[in-house]
Amino acid sequence: MNNLESFFLQLEPILALSKGRLKELAGLCFIEHVNQDIDPLRMNVVKSPQVLYLLKGDLGLRYVDGSKKILRGGSEAAKYPVGCGSLPVKDTIALTEIQIVRIDTDLLDIMMTWDQIAGYGNSAPPALAAVSHGSGRWMQDTEVFSARKLQNGLFSRLPPANIEEMFRRMEPMPVKAGQVVIRQGEEGDYYYLIDSGTALVSRRSVPSQPDALIAQLEAGSAFGEEALVSNNRRNATVSMKADGMLLRLSKEDFIELLQEPLLAKVSVPEAEQMINDGAIWLDVRLPAEYAYQHLPGAVNAPLHELRSLVGQLNKAQSYIAYCHTGRRSSAAAIILLGYGFNIRVLQKGMRNGDGYLRH
Repeated sequence: MNNLESFFLQLEPILALSKGRLKELAGLCFIEHVNQDIDPLRMNVVKSPQVLYLLKGDLGLRYVDGSKKILRGGSEAAKYPVGCGSLPVKDTIALTEIQIVRIDTDLLDIMMTWDQIAGYGNSAPPALAAVSHGSGRWMQDTEVFSARKLQNGLFSRLPPANIEEMFRRMEPMPVKAGQVVIRQGEEGDYYYLIDSGTALVSRRSVPSQPDALIAQLEAGSAFGEEALVSNNRRNATVSMKADGMLLRLSKEDFIELLQEPLLAKVSVPEAEQMINDGAIWLDVRLPAEYAYQHLPGAVNAPLHELRSLVGQLNKAQSYIAYCHTGRRSSAAAIILLGYGFNIRVLQKGMRNGDGYLRH
């Protein structure tokens, strides 16, 4: 246990986190040393809200009503974030050299929410508890549900009720190196999350040719969503490079708990307004379709190549995915949501109920 983890065991509500989450949080934060006569609230100003804890030293607080207070590191009051009381803090001053730690508010809230769903009052399904890390807190020690994934990935947008139900229905699947999990051309039946191990994604473009490797998926990655969303056959084969553990969700559960609440669809007028405001069209059809006809300014990112093209897209940019009917674009959106992109889907595609889009 490092120094920051030991501090966290004294702070509320952080001390209630599981050991895995505490270690993960400690790896995302650092102790700041602040000199005397400096206001730490005015340092390192960032866009996202943060909570600040005083670890060592004396910090003077001045409230909006003019009253003052001295907060001492290690005291009972210092177990809680600075300024967490009912009266807002106007400014602070380091009365001695102090040590503090800042934590992103949303990150801490996400960790607390998922930890509580995982282990407090809601035990894991017996099958999962039996195979996951030797304990019932199977969600807390996996890369699939790391803070990075929960804060920016697919699950960051999922309603809490869906989270709990998804874990109740999820099935563990031990896998061996060389095992084929899904095969190109088969019907889509499950959505998979890689808890541990490495998977290889390959595709055969011509029946007489061997499969070509197109991607390698590590722990924390997902696959299988394309066929479920588009209601088509599998467009690639996924096999295991190393032994591991997968978590899988049936097609029906995936559609109910993930696809429906996560896919944001926009009408033609809404989409055109977003484009005027700076969003970009993302054409997920084949290059030949794109070359023949596409919307002005559209970027071509074919669905079957999307995972390999992720690095060429800008996460700070808003996208509107489209295809002819909305099926391929919906599958593309689910994939990109998992990578933390801001993306919506053009409802009904180019052949829209409102008529063809201008191009």
